[in-house]
Amino acid sequence: MKKCVLSLLMVSLLYSCIQEKKEVSSINPENWSKRKIDISSKDSLEYGKSYLSIYSQIYSMTEHKTHNLTAMASLRNTSDKDTVYLTKAEYFDTHGKPVRTYFDHPIYLAPMETTEIIIDEVDIEGGTGSNFLIEWKVPKGCPEPLFEGIMNSTMSQQGLSFTTQARRIE
Repeated sequence: MKKCVLSLLMVSLLYSCIQEKKEVSSINPENWSKRKIDISSKDSLEYGKSYLSIYSQIYSMTEHKTHNLTAMASLRNTSDKDTVYLTKAEYFDTHGKPVRTYFDHPIYLAPMETTEIIIDEVDIEGGTGSNFLIEWKVPKGCPEPLFEGIMNSTMSQQGLSFTTQARRIE
Protein backbone atom coordinates (compact mmCIF):
# COMPACT_ATOMS: atom_id res chain seq x y z
CA MET A 1 0.00 0.00 0.00
CA LYS A 2 2.83 2.42 0.91
CA LYS A 3 4.53 1.70 -2.42
CA CYS A 4 1.31 2.44 -4.30
CA VAL A 5 0.80 5.78 -2.50
CA LEU A 6 4.46 6.68 -2.99
CA SER A 7 4.23 5.80 -6.70
CA LEU A 8 1.12 7.97 -7.11
CA LEU A 9 2.84 10.85 -5.36
CA MET A 10 5.89 10.54 -7.60
CA VAL A 11 3.76 10.41 -10.77
CA SER A 12 1.73 13.45 -9.73
CA LEU A 13 4.87 15.39 -8.80
CA LEU A 14 6.48 14.51 -12.11
CA TYR A 15 3.32 15.50 -14.03
CA SER A 16 3.13 18.87 -12.28
CA CYS A 17 6.76 19.58 -13.17
CA ILE A 18 6.20 18.72 -16.84
CA GLN A 19 3.13 20.93 -17.32
CA GLU A 20 3.92 24.14 -19.13
CA LYS A 21 3.11 27.47 -17.57
CA LYS A 22 0.33 29.35 -19.32
CA GLU A 23 1.71 32.30 -21.30
CA VAL A 24 0.10 35.62 -20.48
CA SER A 25 -0.42 37.27 -23.86
CA SER A 26 -1.06 40.71 -22.36
CA ILE A 27 2.63 40.79 -21.46
CA ASN A 28 3.61 39.99 -25.08
CA PRO A 29 1.37 42.52 -26.84
CA GLU A 30 0.81 43.26 -30.52
CA ASN A 31 3.98 44.11 -32.43
CA TRP A 32 3.63 47.88 -32.13
CA SER A 33 6.82 48.46 -34.15
CA LYS A 34 4.83 47.52 -37.29
CA ARG A 35 2.67 50.61 -36.65
CA LYS A 36 5.56 52.92 -35.75
CA ILE A 37 5.63 56.24 -37.61
CA ASP A 38 7.77 59.39 -37.58
CA ILE A 39 5.55 62.42 -36.95
CA SER A 40 8.32 64.95 -36.30
CA SER A 41 7.57 66.76 -39.59
CA LYS A 42 3.88 67.10 -38.72
CA ASP A 43 4.00 70.32 -36.69
CA SER A 44 0.29 71.21 -36.76
CA LEU A 45 -0.95 68.23 -34.73
CA GLU A 46 -3.04 68.83 -31.60
CA TYR A 47 -2.00 66.94 -28.43
CA GLY A 48 -4.32 65.12 -26.06
CA LYS A 49 -4.12 62.71 -23.12
CA SER A 50 -6.92 60.40 -22.01
CA TYR A 51 -7.55 58.36 -18.86
CA LEU A 52 -9.22 54.95 -19.26
CA SER A 53 -10.30 52.84 -16.29
CA ILE A 54 -9.83 49.10 -16.72
CA TYR A 55 -10.88 46.35 -14.33
CA SER A 56 -8.77 43.19 -14.41
CA GLN A 57 -10.46 42.15 -11.15
CA ILE A 58 -13.71 43.04 -9.39
CA TYR A 59 -14.92 42.28 -5.91
CA SER A 60 -17.32 39.35 -5.53
CA MET A 61 -19.49 38.87 -2.43
CA THR A 62 -17.04 40.58 -0.04
CA GLU A 63 -13.99 42.81 -0.10
CA HIS A 64 -11.89 39.70 0.52
CA LYS A 65 -12.88 37.82 -2.63
CA THR A 66 -12.13 38.96 -6.16
CA HIS A 67 -13.17 37.71 -9.58
CA ASN A 68 -10.70 37.92 -12.49
CA LEU A 69 -11.78 39.49 -15.79
CA THR A 70 -10.45 39.64 -19.33
CA ALA A 71 -10.12 43.32 -20.23
CA MET A 72 -9.75 44.95 -23.61
CA ALA A 73 -8.68 48.53 -24.22
CA SER A 74 -10.18 49.41 -27.59
CA LEU A 75 -8.28 52.22 -29.36
CA ARG A 76 -10.39 53.71 -32.18
CA ASN A 77 -9.90 56.34 -34.84
CA THR A 78 -13.32 57.99 -35.21
CA SER A 79 -12.32 60.00 -38.30
CA ASP A 80 -13.31 58.78 -41.74
CA LYS A 81 -10.74 61.10 -43.36
CA ASP A 82 -7.67 61.57 -41.16
CA THR A 83 -5.03 59.29 -39.68
CA VAL A 84 -4.56 59.77 -35.92
CA TYR A 85 -1.40 59.10 -33.91
CA LEU A 86 -1.13 57.46 -30.52
CA THR A 87 2.16 58.38 -28.86
CA LYS A 88 2.04 56.37 -25.61
CA ALA A 89 -0.11 53.77 -23.84
CA GLU A 90 0.86 53.11 -20.22
CA TYR A 91 -0.89 50.65 -17.90
CA PHE A 92 -1.07 51.36 -14.14
CA ASP A 93 -2.17 49.26 -11.16
CA THR A 94 -4.66 50.07 -8.40
CA HIS A 95 -2.01 51.99 -6.46
CA GLY A 96 -0.94 54.13 -9.43
CA LYS A 97 2.29 52.25 -10.03
CA PRO A 98 3.24 51.62 -13.68
CA VAL A 99 2.75 47.97 -14.69
CA ARG A 100 3.89 48.19 -18.32
CA THR A 101 4.13 50.52 -21.28
CA TYR A 102 2.72 49.06 -24.47
CA PHE A 103 4.34 51.65 -26.73
CA ASP A 104 6.11 54.96 -26.15
CA HIS A 105 6.67 55.97 -29.76
CA PRO A 106 4.09 57.26 -32.23
CA ILE A 107 1.90 54.67 -33.92
CA TYR A 108 -0.81 55.40 -36.47
CA LEU A 109 -4.46 54.48 -36.79
CA ALA A 110 -5.81 54.88 -40.31
CA PRO A 111 -9.28 56.41 -40.80
CA MET A 112 -11.93 54.31 -38.99
CA GLU A 113 -9.27 51.80 -37.81
CA THR A 114 -9.33 50.09 -34.41
CA THR A 115 -6.64 48.24 -32.49
CA GLU A 116 -6.75 46.63 -29.06
CA ILE A 117 -4.72 45.92 -25.97
CA ILE A 118 -5.87 42.74 -24.23
CA ILE A 119 -5.33 42.10 -20.51
CA ASP A 120 -5.68 38.34 -20.00
CA GLU A 121 -7.93 37.00 -17.25
CA VAL A 122 -4.89 35.46 -15.53
CA ASP A 123 -3.01 38.80 -15.62
CA ILE A 124 -4.05 40.36 -12.31
CA GLU A 125 -1.14 42.79 -11.89
CA GLY A 126 -3.45 45.76 -12.38
CA GLY A 127 -5.87 44.73 -9.64
CA THR A 128 -9.33 46.18 -9.03
CA GLY A 129 -8.48 49.76 -9.98
CA SER A 130 -6.15 49.50 -12.97
CA ASN A 131 -6.09 52.15 -15.68
CA PHE A 132 -4.41 53.46 -18.79
CA LEU A 133 -3.01 56.83 -19.76
CA ILE A 134 -3.07 57.20 -23.53
CA GLU A 135 -1.36 60.12 -25.25
CA TRP A 136 -2.34 61.05 -28.79
CA LYS A 137 -2.06 63.63 -31.57
CA VAL A 138 -4.58 64.50 -34.27
CA PRO A 139 -4.66 66.91 -37.23
CA LYS A 140 -6.49 70.18 -36.57
CA GLY A 141 -10.24 69.76 -37.02
CA CYS A 142 -10.03 65.96 -36.68
CA PRO A 143 -12.34 64.26 -34.16
CA GLU A 144 -10.65 62.87 -31.05
CA PRO A 145 -9.90 59.15 -30.92
CA LEU A 146 -12.22 57.00 -28.83
CA PHE A 147 -10.88 54.72 -26.09
CA GLU A 148 -13.12 52.15 -24.44
CA GLY A 149 -12.60 49.40 -21.91
CA ILE A 150 -14.55 46.17 -22.34
CA MET A 151 -14.36 43.72 -19.46
CA ASN A 152 -15.87 40.22 -19.43
CA SER A 153 -15.79 36.82 -17.84
CA THR A 154 -17.74 33.61 -18.21
CA MET A 155 -18.01 30.74 -15.77
CA SER A 156 -20.30 27.76 -16.36
CA GLN A 157 -23.45 29.33 -17.77
CA GLN A 158 -22.91 32.72 -16.12
CA GLY A 159 -21.51 35.70 -17.96
CA LEU A 160 -20.44 39.16 -16.90
CA SER A 161 -19.52 42.08 -19.12
CA PHE A 162 -19.40 45.86 -18.90
CA THR A 163 -17.72 48.83 -20.55
CA THR A 164 -15.95 52.05 -19.62
CA GLN A 165 -15.10 55.10 -21.70
CA ALA A 166 -11.98 57.22 -21.49
CA ARG A 167 -12.02 60.80 -20.32
CA ARG A 168 -9.76 63.42 -21.83
CA ILE A 169 -7.55 64.92 -19.11
CA GLU A 170 -5.30 67.17 -21.25
